[in-house]
Amino acid sequence: MKIGTAIACALLAASANSFAAAPPDYIFVSRSSETLMDDATAKSVFSEIVSLKLAMLYPTGKWGFAAQVEGGITQANTCVVVARVMMLPRNQPTVTKLLLFKPEKMATTFDTMANASAAQCKDLAKGKLREASQAMLAALVPS
Repeated sequence: MKIGTAIACALLAASANSFAAAPPDYIFVSRSSETLMDDATAKSVFSEIVSLKLAMLYPTGKWGFAAQVEGGITQANTCVVVARVMMLPRNQPTVTKLLLFKPEKMATTFDTMANASAAQCKDLAKGKLREASQAMLAALVPS
């Protein structure tokens, strides 16, 4: 009987560790210009700010996030980028995969770069989205 109890405790500890290691699963929507940001890149930048502390303060069942990166290269060969991250409530009382466009918090960054190539403009867009995400995290989670 002691072996069975020891095995059960070991399995419980292993499952608790694997559960704690899993990052919170927020609904994340990216509505960005495809020339500047693809969905996979936006999701990877957003995943940098997701933490258990954020999920404890803002549960995944009640909140989701949206990102929007817009802009491009002007005729004067200047890259213009605007990046926005929004925390949105999920559709309640029934939890669905829908977010309501009633931003609780929002962070926006923008920048320009003269004589930029398309690759440099994409890098600028990624940096601005990262900056907006960090600003969102700073507003939501006290240090």
